[in-house]
Amino acid sequence: MYQPQNPLIVQSDRTILLETASPRFEEARDRLSVFAELLKSPEHIHTYRISALSLWNAAALGVSPESVKQTLTEMGKYDVPDNISADIDDVMSRYGRLKLVKDGERLFLQTEDHILLEEICSFNAMQEHLLSRPMGDRVEVRADQRGFLKQALIKLGYPVEDLAGYMEGAELDVDLRSPTLAGDPFGLRDYQQEAVGAFYAGGTVRGGSGIVVLPCGAGKTVVGIGVMDQIKTNTLILTTNTTALRQWRDEILDKTSLPPEMVGEYSGYSKDIQPVTVTTYQILTYRKSKDAPFKHFQIFEQGNWGLIIYDEVHLLPAPVFRAVANLQSLRRLGLTATLVREDGKEGEVFSLIGPKKYDVPWRVLEKRGFIATALCTEVRVPFADTELRMEYALAEPRQKFRLAATNPGKLAVLRTLLETHSKDRVLIIGQYIDQLKEVSRLLGAPLITGRTNQSKREELYESFRTGEVPHLVVSKVANFAVDLPDANVAIQISGTFGSRQEEAQRLGRVLRPKKNSNTARFYSVVTRDTTEQDLSSKRQLFLTEQGYRYEIVNHEG
Repeated sequence: MYQPQNPLIVQSDRTILLETASPRFEEARDRLSVFAELLKSPEHIHTYRISALSLWNAAALGVSPESVKQTLTEMGKYDVPDNISADIDDVMSRYGRLKLVKDGERLFLQTEDHILLEEICSFNAMQEHLLSRPMGDRVEVRADQRGFLKQALIKLGYPVEDLAGYMEGAELDVDLRSPTLAGDPFGLRDYQQEAVGAFYAGGTVRGGSGIVVLPCGAGKTVVGIGVMDQIKTNTLILTTNTTALRQWRDEILDKTSLPPEMVGEYSGYSKDIQPVTVTTYQILTYRKSKDAPFKHFQIFEQGNWGLIIYDEVHLLPAPVFRAVANLQSLRRLGLTATLVREDGKEGEVFSLIGPKKYDVPWRVLEKRGFIATALCTEVRVPFADTELRMEYALAEPRQKFRLAATNPGKLAVLRTLLETHSKDRVLIIGQYIDQLKEVSRLLGAPLITGRTNQSKREELYESFRTGEVPHLVVSKVANFAVDLPDANVAIQISGTFGSRQEEAQRLGRVLRPKKNSNTARFYSVVTRDTTEQDLSSKRQLFLTEQGYRYEIVNHEG
């Protein structure tokens, strides 16, 4: 049946077309985001894809196949193709058909479908994980292979539901403060409480591992602290860098009853392991040579941990996956603003950290005032001169991107934007250090890069927070977990190819709620008619899915 007023066209290749001009566009977008992935988002038609992983994440959230099919039927212009309905039923039914359970100290893979169990156990990829042949509805598996088994099963198309439970770890007497140590009123917001509850699941085996997805500035750290308060066990926290590490430490001391001597830092500056220890992915992946062992992985064994928190879990380095695979008996909380990984290893995160447990659209929190209202603008700039344009035309693909990204014509745009925002706190963010040095020199603004030592970084961040420094030039080291609540303008002058996660994180630098006008501006300056402009469309995908639209402005120089 043809229903022209509806915004969706569901196609037999698992893609879904969404008309942006439809009055039901926003409703359809929000319902699709639960079970489909956005592929591209030009002006008039957005393209989504239903994937196995997107459906499994929906199933893990408790969404039924009937609910997914109902959305497609109610919002579709045409009847849903039969193969799509069948695929949804089949794929979503696979999540949880196999379960991992404990019997005493023994670990079993269990299912009500004994024929499926026989089939699964016949695969070569399963042999090293098994201790026996299938016995009716279950088979004994090696307890030390719990994580590797889960990886193998998701690759076979049957993500296992892990109900084998957890080691409790050492008890930790931790409670939330109210007010905070700084004297401010404090309590978890309703959505933060919901996120903690969804992860904890009343302390049952159905909780305790998974991902909480919240926008930057919405208080993911507070969710982590709320989980610590629920579980009350020794906790290891993995963060992106030393700045983030110290922000976590400060937040824990400010908002919980823990004294400073019980919160340790394990970094390049200190190796202090305490009941709550905060470390970085950088220190964990350090080794003397490519073939040498990771010397700091031992921290996973040293703290009698009952909980591990992975901050910005979408950045979990691939080398850490092996260590994570051996930690399946511990509760694992992943925190992120986006499940997108540029290396395509979302399945690894799903199987080893856990499925998505809680998600809330960015625009929902924006409308409620918990994050700033964001206005996004893409400014397109021509090449500064004909000679540079010719150099670009003749360059190799990778060099093309660099030439476009470092186009000197962007400096004029930068000056204009800074004049427009002369009274604002402005972050100028880029990828190429030479370009950033030139910007810093021209503006007389301080520069933070990976080579800036930690004490200097913290000094400059604090000067920016107080307003002593109104403009700060930063490299990609500021993409993650930098708490600059008064930053209300971000100008991106270059980025990492088509990185969707980077676009989301950079917008996140200005999304924290503002004391006065709760509005943030995000500018992305790109060179017109180049690969940079093409890749900017890919970069914007995640934010488009969250409901943000980019105004396109042409700058003529």
